[in-house]
Amino acid sequence: MKFTKDEIREAMLLYAVTDQSWLKEGQTLLSVCEDVLAGGATFLQIREKDLAVEAFEAEAAKLKALCEKHHVPYVVNDSVEIAIAIDADGVHVGQSDIKGRDIRSMIGPDKILGISAGNVEEAIAAENAGADYIGVGAVFGTSTKKNARNLSVEKLREISNAVSIPVVAIGGINAKNLMELKGSGVDGVAVVSAIFAAEDPGKATLELLRIAKELVAHG
Repeated sequence: MKFTKDEIREAMLLYAVTDQSWLKEGQTLLSVCEDVLAGGATFLQIREKDLAVEAFEAEAAKLKALCEKHHVPYVVNDSVEIAIAIDADGVHVGQSDIKGRDIRSMIGPDKILGISAGNVEEAIAAENAGADYIGVGAVFGTSTKKNARNLSVEKLREISNAVSIPVVAIGGINAKNLMELKGSGVDGVAVVSAIFAAEDPGKATLELLRIAKELVAHG
């Protein structure tokens, strides 16, 4: 499924990133993602660092079918090979992955390429590497000080202004601090635990979507 540049920008609004370590008894990654997409998540990335390759590919294929049903863009974290094998909508990689590898040529012109960045220089490097969007963070929290901010609103705005492609903020974002990003110019937020660790992931998604719409409406 090919998405236009405008569709990708709009899909940044509430970007869900999976983490099955939060699954509760009776839940599967597929069942939770069904609730999350029904709740209004606009983009989905499978990111499961602890799964073996075969298990990761199997889960990735299941989620691809689910995202197709909901018409939501879907990317695989890090593994270009698995993204290609299951024909995902694209892949999300880090800065180290674009050094010495032309990922855009590996996945082709019609697939979505997301690249992480932590500053203006990395954001520009990502755009030059053919990224369709940039994931910027971490905006909240450090390993030692949970509520510390790593990237200020000013820094986020600098990054947003330095590139022409969409920017999604990530890192410690939840319903309580999301509006602190007001004025940053980001196109949306990427969320992990605020969705997947929630008692009711679908309900949490619905609430986050409401706040994300308010954030983007106010720039």
